Amino acid sequence: MKRISTPRRSASLSAQLVDSLRSHIETGGWPVGTRIPPEQTLIEELGVGRSTLREALGALVHLGLLEARVGDGTYVRSSSELQSVMVRRASAAQRPDILELRSVLEEYASGAAAVRRSEEELGRLRELLADADAACAGADESAARSVDALFHRAVVRASGNDMLIEVYDYLGTALTSVLGGLPWDTAVAEEHAGLHRRLVDAIEARDQDGAREAAASIVRLTREHEAATPATAPATPAAAPSAEGER
Repeated sequence: MKRISTPRRSASLSAQLVDSLRSHIETGGWPVGTRIPPEQTLIEELGVGRSTLREALGALVHLGLLEARVGDGTYVRSSSELQSVMVRRASAAQRPDILELRSVLEEYASGAAAVRRSEEELGRLRELLADADAACAGADESAARSVDALFHRAVVRASGNDMLIEVYDYLGTALTSVLGGLPWDTAVAEEHAGLHRRLVDAIEARDQDGAREAAASIVRLTREHEAATPATAPATPAAAPSAEGER
């Protein structure tokens, strides 16, 4: 089991402990959703006082990385401050705003992917298209949503922009969850699949403008379909960016 780095002895011991625990969380030492060790265990492992530990844990709760549950312990809520802040903000946003932000991010990422993608990344996109076709053929709506989320993340990763990748990974669930409750009839589903194939074709051809237009068309189709669908359910973004069950 991975050990937490023991903080250096100094006047800012509590601040160092915050940094040490934050790094432990970010690198997966405590996965999101797990309960951290009891207070006494941490005191003995880290060699710090109770007040120092509580101050550090309180700071991480304030940052949104940890969640204290009365009578149950303290749990890891998110793996980074950026994730916590962005998902919390997105969860309170209006659906049209989320769609517009998704359009901006995916349109730019698609154009960049057309320029920078590797053969391996292109192959991965082709694989995901095949997986999506198989899910649709089997009428597996849950699998289709999951593959779709993986597909859009793969496009963004092919952009080669590390900051964009990080932002999209943290907001991906919130950006795509607005579509999860919409019923997709056969005609719309086929058009949706066709646009994805067009996007991959443009990325393969290194057609930057074509890739951007295809990505914009995917979000535009969603917006138009939502406008034509009565009584759509509100978005319910999940807290973890790894949740991949949205169209």
